[in-house]
Amino acid sequence: MSNQSEAPVIRASELGEYRYCARAWWLRRVQGVASRNQAALSSGQQAHDRHGAAVAAWQRQRRLALLLALLAALTLLAAAAGLAGGAL
Repeated sequence: MSNQSEAPVIRASELGEYRYCARAWWLRRVQGVASRNQAALSSGQQAHDRHGAAVAAWQRQRRLALLLALLAALTLLAAAAGLAGGAL
């Protein structure tokens, strides 16, 4: 009986690599041959990391903006209710 955690995992990036060059995927995944282009791979990883950090920052800013808009709307509603209540 085989444990599911021992099953090989194929990531989306590997599918893209296989689609681009099945031989390169086979050499890396099956034969364990490391790429000779480590500098470009490292540079690409750093670019992805920077992009991921920028996306995360944008998402935080968007949530903060939505929260502030909600607070402003609630403040306006409270002020309008206060004015309406005071006019009676």
